[in-house]
Amino acid sequence: SLTYIIPDSVTSIGDSAFSGCHSLSNIVIPDSVTSIGNYAFSSCCSLSGVIIPDSVTSIGNDSFRDCSSLSNIVIPDSVSNIGNYAFDGCCSLSSVDLPESVTCIGDWAFSFCNSLSSVVIPEGVTSIGDGTFKYCSALRSLVIPDGVTRIGDWAFDGCSSLTSLVIPDGVTRIGTGTFFGCESLSSLVIPDGVTCIGDGAFSGCRFLSGI
Repeated sequence: SLTYIIPDSVTSIGDSAFSGCHSLSNIVIPDSVTSIGNYAFSSCCSLSGVIIPDSVTSIGNDSFRDCSSLSNIVIPDSVSNIGNYAFDGCCSLSSVDLPESVTCIGDWAFSFCNSLSSVVIPEGVTSIGDGTFKYCSALRSLVIPDGVTRIGDWAFDGCSSLTSLVIPDGVTRIGTGTFFGCESLSSLVIPDGVTCIGDGAFSGCRFLSGI
C-alpha cells in the first residue's frame, strides 16, 4: 500500500494527476487545494478512503471514477458541484452524505455504485442528471427533495432494490428509462404536474401495483 501526502503549497489537483495509480491506498489532500480536476484519481483501484478538505468547491468529471476499493468519502460543505461520472464504478461505496451546499449532481455521478444503499440528496439540488444512480442495485430508499424539477433519462435504471419513491410536485417530465428495471418498486407517487413519461420509463417494474 502507498500513502501520499500532497504538500501544502498545492492549490489545484490537475486533470488525470493520479489516474491509474493502482497501488495508491491513501491520499492526504491539504486545505490549500480548491479544485480537484477531471480524472484526478480515476482507476486508483486500491484507494479506500478520501477526506476532501473544506477549501474544495468543485469535484471534477470522472475524478474518482472506477476507484473500486473506495468505501468512504467525506464531502465538505464547501462543495457545490459534483461532476459527471465523478464516482462512477465505485463499487465498494456503501453510503454518501452530500452536504447542503451541493446544488448540482452531474450525469452518471454515482452510476454502477452497486454497494450504495443510502444517499441523502440536499434540499438545494434542482436536477437529478441522466444515469445519476444507474445500477445502484443496493439502493433501497431515497428522498428526492421538493426543489427537484427534473429527473434525467436512466436516472434510476437498474436500482433493483428500490421499493418506494415520492416524486416532488415540481417535476414535469419523467425521462426515458428513468425507472427501468426497478423490479422491487411497488409504489410510486407521480405528481399532477407531470406532462411527459418517457419511453421505457417503468419497463421491468414487475411489482409496481400502485401509481
